[in-house]
Amino acid sequence: MSLAEHRDAGPDQRRVPETFESTAPATGAVVAVFQVHGPDEVRAAVDRARVAAASWADLGFDGRRTRLAAYRGYLARRVHELADLVHRENGKPHADAILEITLAVDHLAWAATHARTVLGPRRVSPGLLAANHAAWLEYQPLGVVGVIGPWNYPVFTPMGSITYALAAGNAVVFKPSEHTPAVGTWLADAWRAAVPEVPDAVQVVTGLGETGAALCRAGVGKLAFTGSAPTGRKVMAACAETLTPVLMELGGKDAMIVDDDADVAAAADAAVWGAMSNAGQTCIGIERVYATERVYDAFVAEVTERVRGLRPGTDEAAAYGPMTMAAQTDVVRRHVDDAVAAGGRVAAGGTVEGRFVAPTVLLDVPETSAAVREETFGPTLTISRVRDAEEALERANANAHGLAGAVFSRSKARAMDLARRMRSGMTSVNSVLTFASVPALPFGGVGESGFGRIHGADGLREFTRAKAITRRRFPLPVDLMSFTRPAAAADALARVMGLVHGRHR
Repeated sequence: MSLAEHRDAGPDQRRVPETFESTAPATGAVVAVFQVHGPDEVRAAVDRARVAAASWADLGFDGRRTRLAAYRGYLARRVHELADLVHRENGKPHADAILEITLAVDHLAWAATHARTVLGPRRVSPGLLAANHAAWLEYQPLGVVGVIGPWNYPVFTPMGSITYALAAGNAVVFKPSEHTPAVGTWLADAWRAAVPEVPDAVQVVTGLGETGAALCRAGVGKLAFTGSAPTGRKVMAACAETLTPVLMELGGKDAMIVDDDADVAAAADAAVWGAMSNAGQTCIGIERVYATERVYDAFVAEVTERVRGLRPGTDEAAAYGPMTMAAQTDVVRRHVDDAVAAGGRVAAGGTVEGRFVAPTVLLDVPETSAAVREETFGPTLTISRVRDAEEALERANANAHGLAGAVFSRSKARAMDLARRMRSGMTSVNSVLTFASVPALPFGGVGESGFGRIHGADGLREFTRAKAITRRRFPLPVDLMSFTRPAAAADALARVMGLVHGRHR
């Protein structure tokens, strides 16, 4: 039974297939055939990873850094090989695949280099009541981290969890999307080739939704998931059965604010890239623009002019490739049709041919339309006229999602103020998506966009447990934590607190 047949079958017909095919989205050609791993096989992979985790953790920060450098080098020497595979299986242009891989390698370097500084043992102040103690804080690995990755950025996104988890001392079991299993398998094979001393520190399991559910229940120390909010809820429910903590990186409906004093040409160029690159299949891509009355007409003219020069395809001149998931074209059609039915108009594009969606610009779309409220995940952009930047911010923040966004303004103070008040985990000023390329910055959202962080120091700590240790250095004349303390000790303590803290109002 194929993947499509499995999904189309009724409940009484549905059974778990033994294998499934990975196909090229542009042509339907088979890339490879993969096994569907069941619960027993998934648990066996987690068990192997758990054994490897002990050896991997024992290497210490320096030992892990050396081996992560070897992995980094292996990936860097084979960028074109991996990019070719991403192009075949995901559909994005080869050049975009190279950019994705480059970002992943750069993040790998940062995580390995900074793990000791962020996670290593350090002394902290014991405070007044424990002045006779020394206090330490350190971050210990969780053991095995499960990662369920997406198909839209099959290298960069899961590696944001995999490499940070490895740098923190964990082993990883990775379940790639059923749409890009060849890329996930390649990454695991690359690990074994680059780090033969601890080959089982990175395991890969392939399959459909049932395989992901099995990973949730297999006893991992934490589960990092990237995908849609509805699927994320199912993942959380499965993990709740074993109280497995989760990291949720879910969808977005990211907005751009174009203020009165913005560089309109630069804003339009960034909006088109943010909306159309990777066929719009970017969780942090721009899907909504709110332009003030003063710049709206000029901005719309700039955007539509730039969009005219774009087209989807599979040749080197194409701006972007096909939709990786066939079903996503139905979402795009529904959103465009709903926008037009609600009174919006199509300024550019609006057509779908097979898996290729023309770059689409929608104007005058009501805020209640699905094209504004829901994640489209296609090469579409809604542009709305607003009175001023404050109205733009109010509309941007009204959406249930809160992943990322952008602000364009020539005023540094004004732009930073708007960026801080935007309800999102990340905001770029006078650019789009830039925060994802800065390894020191955390990546994640709020609201329907999930919780938890990858990347940066927060990303390293995400895959650890904080460990607190105190050691008594010398005894005090009166031990407050003893049944032998004098009766007057509590009153004396209250007087000291009054003297030290009571004067503050």
